[in-house]
Amino acid sequence: MGLTVAVQMDPIDRIAIAGDSTFALLLAAQGRGHSLLYYTPEKLSQRAGSVFAPMQPLSVRDQPGDHFTLGEPRHTDLGEVDVVLLRQDPPFDLAYITSTHLLERVHPKTLVVNDPSGVRNAPEKLFVLDYPELMPPTLVSRDRAAIEAFRAEHGDIVMKPLYGNGGASVFKVAVRDPNFGSLFDLFSATFREPWMCQRFLPKVTEGDKRIILVDGVAMGAVNRVPAADDIRANMVRGGAAGATDLSAREREICATIGPELKRRGLLFTGIDVIDGHLTEINVTSPTGLRAIKRLGGPDLSEAVWDAIEGKVGQG
Repeated sequence: MGLTVAVQMDPIDRIAIAGDSTFALLLAAQGRGHSLLYYTPEKLSQRAGSVFAPMQPLSVRDQPGDHFTLGEPRHTDLGEVDVVLLRQDPPFDLAYITSTHLLERVHPKTLVVNDPSGVRNAPEKLFVLDYPELMPPTLVSRDRAAIEAFRAEHGDIVMKPLYGNGGASVFKVAVRDPNFGSLFDLFSATFREPWMCQRFLPKVTEGDKRIILVDGVAMGAVNRVPAADDIRANMVRGGAAGATDLSAREREICATIGPELKRRGLLFTGIDVIDGHLTEINVTSPTGLRAIKRLGGPDLSEAVWDAIEGKVGQG
């Protein structure tokens, strides 16, 4: 079954293909005989009931520095394609939110992965709050008194912007930390949204596990261990990837959240678990597929396409 697949992503010439999950999905789609079309999010338009973009035929190959070829752009209505991969990275800002509203106009007749309304209503650090029993103690606030009370109760904490990504601006704050006032001022001036504060989990030094779920089912994982002088395990921040299996607690977490992921149309998700605690549910542009395969695990891009192909035409 050859599908026409449009991918809404960041500029393809800038991606690092060795660890890029969007690239893994494109390779798998091409290998199955699907036709690929490429556009960037700022090209998306809506007029008179039609959502469209100038799209370029795309071919990909697993060759660093020479990983893609683009054809000439053609005005294409998203109603003419079978699948849209919504794969641009955060920030999850008003531009991102607007694109979900536009894509919602074609979904599910054209299958959008992940479901744009599901993405819009499930920011990584807010959706997870539906499961407090699975999380470390967590506060969402920008009120200094509330944050200081949280520190007094829980000791060392981690502070991060609510709509941040990739480990950017994540800080450990000690219960008695002379830098807290300056950090609070910096966050206040830089971020308009509240911040997420969580009790610091010392076992992050043993790894922050990224677990991939496909249509609500756990399929594989990679353990990301921070560098010696960092608390951030994100691979883009120097975290080292290692093979891993799921513990009983991690399987319990996946079984708890899986049905809701499926109900919301969040077909490809990545969750983060530290020491048995769920910290984030990533739905915008999850990563981890290439690392899992490189470490001897399954090629989960194939599992994602199995699920997509099973859903095409159901709308």
